[in-house]
Amino acid sequence: MDPTSLALAVGAPQTFDLLDHLDLFLTPLIYTVLIAVFSIGLGFGLGLLAGLSRVSKNRLVRLPATVYVDVIRGTPLLVQLFLWYFGSAAVFGVLPDPLVAGILAVGFHSGAYQAEIVRGGINSIPRGQDEAARAVGMTQLQAMRFVIVPQAMRLILPPLSNEFVIVIKDSSLASVIAVTEITYTAYLLVGTYFQPFEILIFAAILYLILTYTTAFLMRRLERRFRIPGYGEH
Repeated sequence: MDPTSLALAVGAPQTFDLLDHLDLFLTPLIYTVLIAVFSIGLGFGLGLLAGLSRVSKNRLVRLPATVYVDVIRGTPLLVQLFLWYFGSAAVFGVLPDPLVAGILAVGFHSGAYQAEIVRGGINSIPRGQDEAARAVGMTQLQAMRFVIVPQAMRLILPPLSNEFVIVIKDSSLASVIAVTEITYTAYLLVGTYFQPFEILIFAAILYLILTYTTAFLMRRLERRFRIPGYGEH
């Protein structure tokens, strides 16, 4: 069901049987998954690039990444959503697709946090690893690509898992720009049928399923790529 027909589908206030209207949450669930998946992918790409830039010795490379991280982390995601949506209209003269604006806002927001995760992972690798790579003739770029980053990626999986779960929950804020995801749909239904408890509990269950599935998959990934002996007591 498309966003326009959703409000019409709920009709006039009446007794609302959630089990008979589960199909109303199908499209919103798909929208939520789309926001989460594309935002995580966009955030990871931006985070990796910004994280590597943050540890660069070149100030011209490091400074833009630092500004990006500080600005994004220092402002609310809600404000960023409004800027992406209404700001794009001010610049280009037309409102963007709410789903696209939501993905960009959540993705850029997550990217700043993932950048700090990447930076922390790189800085946690012993300095001797870089020195050993340089000793065998590798350039700084080669040492980073073949020695430092592969080890850092295995260490940052746990905090990345947490960030991915946060992105799924943050996707609910896209409801403020009328993206027909789970929260927006629940809001429409509550305003029509005045049965907040059942509807909001069901919405929470859908989010719980998504976050638990993501956390489960990330734990499997962590176990597969865990560095032997790391974190063991």
